[in-house]
Amino acid sequence: MSTDLDVVAWVHARDGRMLAVRSRGRDLLYLPGGKREPGEDDWTAVSREVREELAVELDAGSFRALGVVRAAAHDQPAFSHVRMACFTSGFTGDITPTGEVSELRYVDRAERDLLAPASQAALDLAIEHGLVP
Repeated sequence: MSTDLDVVAWVHARDGRMLAVRSRGRDLLYLPGGKREPGEDDWTAVSREVREELAVELDAGSFRALGVVRAAAHDQPAFSHVRMACFTSGFTGDITPTGEVSELRYVDRAERDLLAPASQAALDLAIEHGLVP
């Protein structure tokens, strides 16, 4: 069994804050995204997960990789770490929590303790790329 949970995530910032979501029953915030289905590439996985969680369509033309982060797994007893490939993209539609998402909020540096460890690392990536001041 792998000790890394391999996931993809959408990094979206607005007004200098990064979007994070809370799944039902979870204590910390995560980035929109999740596990790839068998045979899915990064674009297909991220766009499907974001559509399922937030009811928006990502824009393939502006889709780009931000980087990969690795951090301690949170609330994932079968895994010791999370390897999260992070991407940005424009979108169409209104961001609305759906499915397993019970809350969405935009966080800044001062709220990093609300994020799961991999999402904290993604916030650092967003800061490094100038998405969050």
